[in-house]
Amino acid sequence: MYPDPHSVTRVTSIGAGPIGAGWTAHFLARGYDVTAYLHDVAETDAFMSILNTAWISLTDLGLADGASRDRLRIVTDLNEALDGAEFVQESGPERLDVKQALYAKMGTILPPSVVIGSSTSGLMMSDIQAECPTPERTVIAHPFNPPYLLPLVEIVGGKKTAPEAVAWAGDFYKIAGKAPLMMKKEIPGFVATRLQEALWREALHMVANGEATPEDIDIALMNGPAPRMVSQGQCMAFHVACGAGGMATNLDQFGPALKLPWTRLEAPELTKELRDRMVDGCNAVAGDRHFEDMAAQRDREIVGVLNALRQARST
Repeated sequence: MYPDPHSVTRVTSIGAGPIGAGWTAHFLARGYDVTAYLHDVAETDAFMSILNTAWISLTDLGLADGASRDRLRIVTDLNEALDGAEFVQESGPERLDVKQALYAKMGTILPPSVVIGSSTSGLMMSDIQAECPTPERTVIAHPFNPPYLLPLVEIVGGKKTAPEAVAWAGDFYKIAGKAPLMMKKEIPGFVATRLQEALWREALHMVANGEATPEDIDIALMNGPAPRMVSQGQCMAFHVACGAGGMATNLDQFGPALKLPWTRLEAPELTKELRDRMVDGCNAVAGDRHFEDMAAQRDREIVGVLNALRQARST
């Protein structure tokens, strides 16, 4: 039903804000023909400002063969925007009523073989697709801002989404240069935003209680866990930090610390099932790699990040 994702050459990007313009820049940089739908022609200047700013970094990273801003077409008519589209990236206003009305129209205009991905950061596809006459091809495709630089795109369907559409979206975004995360379940906030929100809540608590300033919090993150997370994320960082014992040692030794008042977020009960899921999951990622090898790779990648930051800040 859906075309070979390698065959897609024409993308429609809906939305004039930082996400819509950022997606447009990304697809152009990957060599696609892009039609951008703006609600009002008055949005053009702001849209192009974002795109042109993005193009500087995208050029530094390296453009795909044939990539050009000349392959962009801007329109304010939805029917015209969707004409000939082989994929649609929707980044409209974060209002359920607006998205439902938009999907009701797109579901009628577009051939059913065209997958629609929504950039929503918090709405559920099951709700967005409620009024769409062809909901089986609608998926969440949530990027991290700026979408032209950060590779992540979180993908999950709604209750009426066909599994084939979700799988197709994963393949397409990988071909388009993204790092797709295929979610197991549809949950508000997806994965990355929920993790970011937990960190944000604790930061707000510390500022509200006079325990740290915003500057303190950013210094702590930028010079502590942030460079390491580029290499290993949260789970594998703790797995490797405990040496040969890995996550099992971490949870068995430090599990009781979950109950200490180190955060205002209520800690989950560390049941044997949760412990084993964490241990087994980290062991699966590690495979047959020794912790010393993983630690060495982590250190090389952190050095690369720190050196890149030093170079960028010195110019």
